[in-house]
Amino acid sequence: MPEMLPKFSTSVKLKYVKLGYQYLVNHIVTFLIIPIMAAVSIKILKLGPEEILTIWNSVHFDIVQILCSSFLVIFIATVYFMSKPRSIYLVDYACYKPPIMCRVPFSTFMEHSRLNLKDNPKSVEFQMRILERSGLGEETSLPPEIHCIPPNPTMEAARNEAEIVIFSAIDSLMQKTRIKPKDIDILIVNCSLFSPTPSLSAMVVNKYKLRSNIKSFNLSGMGCSAGLISIDLARDVLQVHPNSNALIVSTEIITPNYYQGSERAMLLPNCLFRMGGAAILLSNKRGDRNRAKYKLVHVVRTHKGGDDKAYKCVYEQEDPQGKVGINLSKDLMIIAGEALKSNITTIGPLVLPASEQLLFLFTLIGRKIFNPKWKPYIPDFKQAFEHFCIHAGGRAVIDELQRNLQLSAEHVEASRMTLHRFGNTSSSSLWYELNYIEAKGRMKKGDRIWQIAFGSGFKCNSAIWKCNRRIKTPTDGPWQDCIDRYPVHIPEIVKL
Repeated sequence: MPEMLPKFSTSVKLKYVKLGYQYLVNHIVTFLIIPIMAAVSIKILKLGPEEILTIWNSVHFDIVQILCSSFLVIFIATVYFMSKPRSIYLVDYACYKPPIMCRVPFSTFMEHSRLNLKDNPKSVEFQMRILERSGLGEETSLPPEIHCIPPNPTMEAARNEAEIVIFSAIDSLMQKTRIKPKDIDILIVNCSLFSPTPSLSAMVVNKYKLRSNIKSFNLSGMGCSAGLISIDLARDVLQVHPNSNALIVSTEIITPNYYQGSERAMLLPNCLFRMGGAAILLSNKRGDRNRAKYKLVHVVRTHKGGDDKAYKCVYEQEDPQGKVGINLSKDLMIIAGEALKSNITTIGPLVLPASEQLLFLFTLIGRKIFNPKWKPYIPDFKQAFEHFCIHAGGRAVIDELQRNLQLSAEHVEASRMTLHRFGNTSSSSLWYELNYIEAKGRMKKGDRIWQIAFGSGFKCNSAIWKCNRRIKTPTDGPWQDCIDRYPVHIPEIVKL
């Protein structure tokens, strides 16, 4: 029987060939400059002192030329530095940790479902199947009014939840950064489904007695990716307001949005969404450069709202009984994949090393000219980033991105563990994931982080950060009492 051919794709030799190619292409400029500099140096060394002196004397300097040249250099340098975008720093952030009394173990969730949907056992069974495969753990939390039977989602209860989550996160952030309310110049609050009057941003202004000239914004209806939209908005505002601080609050208020009907597509969010929130402090002050944790490198936003299916794949509506909820389309993952493809097409040239860009270009040309059936080359984003924070929207979302981006289990560990411990906290989930990486002591100076989030509309947004300094392992925060237990094994199905 003939010998089996080796699997060249997993060959050790091929691995080193690829590493050599990457090193060569990524350092091609260095490899070109070194021989030129060496040749020039050898040529100079061969010249004698008299020849060097003769060359120097043959050069005639005109005072007018010197002054004009100096002025031109100063002018170009001034224009460059004046037009250069201001650096945006993430000074610090804080995540809300729900109290133990708000926890909702599987048994409690299912017992309440049976009591609330006692006339519809099929809907109860559907929720149980979703929960078994969700990737959530036993310690996620829901607001107090949802623990009532039946739930009592009043406006007052929703405001109470908003105050607890938002104020707790801001208080923690102010304690960590020692910033005073009067030092906040820009305020952005994003909450997709709860938009009262006065707004949540006005609630924050009132609570902390912020300045009357503060620039405040309240974003609603923008889904789980609204946190990165807030980052993008803050970046743009900070570009035109020097020496300013921007406070961002990202949360989702669960109380008024807990669906009490029996439509399966609208029951799904009940199984996944949980309490959470985060407060982030951005600054463009030079004085914050040394103390800031991260520096913002890029924000890339992709909007697929021009397509009807994408627009309606996450849609708030009434069911036949008139009960309001969020309808999640069966096409959600397909649409998310298309949005991700558009997003990474834009972000790739900004972050990928030259070796990966060339491979992608050669494959694209080959598919266009030689054979359209060639397998498209998926760039290795692990060459561009050390850490990945994928929105913990659900197990399927994390699985799909891990597969498409060819990430290891460690790369998606922060996302899976955040989903397990806190559930889908919407726009704030990215900050729980970042805090998980810090709590594990994995963040080092110079590390690059890719935050990816999806949202209704349909949107895929990315933010790229660079670690600005050595990050000490935090002794507080949402992972304080449980980080030693993680990572945990999450089975495919948890039998209830």
